[in-house]
Parts: sequence; C-alpha cells; structure tokens
Amino acid sequence: MPSRSRRRRLLPPPAPPLIQELHEGIDFDVQVDYSDDDDEEEEEEGEESDEDEEEEGQGEPGEESIGEGCGPSEQARVPGGAAEKHTCPVCMEAWTSQGAHRICCINPCGHVYGRSCLEKWLARQKRNTAAPCPQCGRRFKHKDIINLYAPEVAVPNNDLEKEVLYLRGKSESLEEKVMKHEKLLDEMNERLLELTSAQKRQIASEQRLINDGSSKRQKMGEHSVGTTYLKPSTSATADFSSSNSCQFVFQKEFIMDGLRVMAIDACNQTILASGKAPGVGQEHILSKFSIFSHYEARNIQLPADTKAVRDICILPSGFAVFTSLGRKLSSFSMATDRVILQCDLPSPGWSCSADETSHQICAGLQNGNLIIFDIRQTSRPLHYMVGLSTHPVHTLHTVLDNNSSKFLSASSIGPCMWDTDGNQGRPKLLLGADNQRVCISLACAPPSSDLLVASFRPKVDPSEDATSSQVYISQTPTPSGRGKLGSHALIRRAGNSSSFTEDRTCSAFVSEIRMSKSAIIPYGNNQQLFAYGDESLRGVRTWRLPSFEMHSDISTLQQPVMDLRYAESSTGGRFLGYLSTEKLQVFRIR
Repeated sequence: MPSRSRRRRLLPPPAPPLIQELHEGIDFDVQVDYSDDDDEEEEEEGEESDEDEEEEGQGEPGEESIGEGCGPSEQARVPGGAAEKHTCPVCMEAWTSQGAHRICCINPCGHVYGRSCLEKWLARQKRNTAAPCPQCGRRFKHKDIINLYAPEVAVPNNDLEKEVLYLRGKSESLEEKVMKHEKLLDEMNERLLELTSAQKRQIASEQRLINDGSSKRQKMGEHSVGTTYLKPSTSATADFSSSNSCQFVFQKEFIMDGLRVMAIDACNQTILASGKAPGVGQEHILSKFSIFSHYEARNIQLPADTKAVRDICILPSGFAVFTSLGRKLSSFSMATDRVILQCDLPSPGWSCSADETSHQICAGLQNGNLIIFDIRQTSRPLHYMVGLSTHPVHTLHTVLDNNSSKFLSASSIGPCMWDTDGNQGRPKLLLGADNQRVCISLACAPPSSDLLVASFRPKVDPSEDATSSQVYISQTPTPSGRGKLGSHALIRRAGNSSSFTEDRTCSAFVSEIRMSKSAIIPYGNNQQLFAYGDESLRGVRTWRLPSFEMHSDISTLQQPVMDLRYAESSTGGRFLGYLSTEKLQVFRIR
C-alpha cells in the first residue's frame, strides 16, 4: 500500500486537460437515461471494483489516463478560475438550483458541476459505465452524482452590485427629500390657514372700526381713531357721505430705499416691487410685500444680466410679467417666487403687458418697437412690429377695441393702438402729431379703452437737446424744484368707431425728466377718478372724470412719486399704491 501511494504521487498530470477535450468534442444532443435501476447498480458495483484495480496502474487503451486524487490544484486545472465565478467548469455557464443543469457534485472527490454536463460526459464513454472526473481524473458512475440543494445560486457581478447599491442609496435619499417636502408643505398649509384666519379677523376688526367711526362722525363730526381718511376737497365733501363716494383708507406703509417700480396683486393682497438691493453690490432684486400681514418684505434674487426692471404687470392667474434694461422679458410665479421664463429682447425693455386669453406677452422697447411672444413657444417672437418713432414705449396696456384684443401704448409722440395679430404692420396714432408737447404717461381702465387720460409736458427747445436726451434714461428724482407745468388730456372714443378725440384738459405740475405712471379708478355708478403723482404736492392728487374737478389729495411725501398703481380683485378688493425713493404706501379704496 505505501508503494502504491508513492507510485500515484509520481504520476504526471493528464495532458491535454479533460475539460479542454470536453469543450471540443462533447455532443450535447445525446439522450440521457435518468433511470436508477437497483439491479443495474449492483452489477455496476461489481464491475467497478474490478476496473478500479486495473485502472490504478494504467488506463485502458484509447482512453484518457487521469491520476486519481492528485495533480494540479483546482485553480490551476480550471481555466479562468471558473470555480470562483460560480459557473460549471465544463460549459462555463452558471449552474442553477433546480432543473437539468442544477448544481451537483461527484462522490467522493466532491468537485462541483452542472448535472447535465456530467450526464453527457458519462454518455460519451461508449462501452464504459464510468467516466473520469474532468478536474481530478477519479472515476465516477451515474449513481455517484449527488444533487446539492441550495435555495438560491448567486452569480456575483461587481458592476451590478455597485449599481444596485447606488440606486438603493439614491432611493433612500429621495425618500428623505420627499418626507422633508411633505413636512414643509404641511407647515406652509398651516401657515396659510393662520394667515387667512388672521386676515379675516383683521378685516372684520377694521370693518367694526369703520362702522364705529361712521356713527361717531355723525354725532361728533370727527374721524375715528385708528382709521386714516384722506381729506377731500371742499367740492367733494358731499360725495363722501353718499353711496357714490370714493374713500381712501390708509392700509400700510413700508420704509424701503431704492425701489423704482411696483405692481399690486389684489387677489393675493401682495405687492411686488423692484429696485437696487441695499449694500455694496447693489444688485437689482424683486421685493415682495404682504398688504395685511406683519411679515417683513422678502427679497428675491433676479437672474444674472437682468439689470434694472422698468415695468411689472401682475396677471389674474397668479403670474407676473416684467421687462428690464438687460433686454429680458420675464415671467414670474407669485406662488413659488421664481422666474419661470425669460425671453431675449433685441433692445432694452421699457414696458410690458399680457393677454392671457391668447397666451401672449408683450414688451415695449427702447427703440420704439413692440415685440410679442407666445408663452407656449418662446424660441422666437410671434410678432415684431415697428413703431412710429424711435422713442421708448414707456406705457403698455392690453385692452379691447371693438371686441378685439389689442395693445394700447404710449411714447413721446402720444398714445397708439396695435393689433395683436401683427397684420396691421404699424400702430395707429390716436391723436394727431403735436410738436409742442411730449406724452409722458397714459392711463386707462383695462380692458376698456373708451376713456383714456394722457399726461403731457412741454417739449424742450432745440437748444436743450442735451437735456432732452436724459428724458429716456434717468429715473432719478429732481433734486430741487417742484416740476414743470404740464397738462392732463381726456381722450374719448368717437362713438363705436376706432377713432378717438381729445376732450378736456387740466393743468398740473409734472416731472421734468421721469415718465410717471397714472391710473383711472372706477367707483360708484360708472364713475371714475384720475390719479397722478403731482410734483408740486410730492404726493398723489385725484380728479373726477370727465370734468377734471379735483377730488382729493393723498398725504404728501418727502420725495417725488416714482410709481403709482391701481388694482382690483374679482372679489371686490381695490387698492391704490405708490412709492417714492424712501417708502411705499398702500390705501384700500371703499
């Protein structure tokens, strides 16, 4: 026995390897008999004992000679380290936990294969019922193939594992973000409910104060404490006690420095204003105020290269449109406080408006032209229309003209009407050319265009061209003086036609350099007031239309009025706001 052991260890390893021979010559179409007959097994056991004695010394002629239980290691005999890859060393395919190619091993050597490969290897042995193990050469029979029962056979793949781990981490991160957003949304809803309740309580409280004040004024002839009313002119005193009166109730004041333009969202009771941020950088920002709540203003950073905002228009849908000297026409969400759309302009923008029914936004340009975009396709403008002059379009409104939506604009030559479909080509000048005055403001009560008020200042002399060039550039208030004597002109539609005529005028002190805003305020039974920032008053003065009879003066400011806006909501809320370089004041209209 010792000599036999030494003789076995000295046998050389088989060459070429049996596995290579399997790959080259095995016929995978051989039918395999899976029957396990007990009688055949007893006969095979007897034959195996005889064959083992003969094969220990040398193999049969024409058959592979394999050393029994020795030879190179498994890693050396199996190409590519197949055992480490959980694949069958014969076919190099992954074995399975069940089926024809299920994982199994040979008894007693213990080498692991796919069962179908071993059975095909046995069938290839022709007359012999035993075959050598493809790895160690030890002979085995069909009964020596033992199934291994594993619940799952894993085929490791490092790339897939890394991807699974990455996706799992990303999913957990997204779940955390969703939870945070849901928590933030709940907090916002709770805060909204609190604000709504607080606003309702404040409105009810103010209503009680107003009612108490009215009863006290009837008895004592005094205004109630806590509610600020504007002093009417002598001729307007009777109107204040009638059902057709228009009262301005002071609502709130914001001390802000650097603001230049504003707009009022009457539906959400907020104000959007723009100017330079305080500090060293002094970037142009948007500031959002709440008319009723006591929260501080929220400053909103604008995209780069926006530059100074020249006009803001708030739409009923909850969006705002603004244009800037940075050649941008932007759409802003009042709900998320973000710029959601930007359109490039060929020239700095001076005014803007929108027609939500046709999904159009429009900008009046510094070169006197008009550009229209469809918000559903902003890669290029829908229309680009050339104006009647090269002076800036400083005012722009969306109005109805004979039941057709149009844009009403104003530049230094006067008010103009533009078709929104672009078929008109050039705008229509509503009044004749006037070389003696410059139009600096235009007020209307959108969507109606039947009644307009245009504001004018005297035209400068040719010798003052150097000064006139600043008319369209500077927004800086006049450091001294009380403005220049100008006029306001009432413009009416001539019947049902598209023609307009200039009716009455009144004198007023207007800015020498600024394009001030103005507004028409509807009230009572189809009555209107005209509001304008008067330079001599350093505040807002209102006149009745169409008579231009002075109605009231709103509290004076230390600085000239930079902007003035009127807005009303579908629920009946009406507000008038105006700002100087130092403060912004808001009045509720009753």
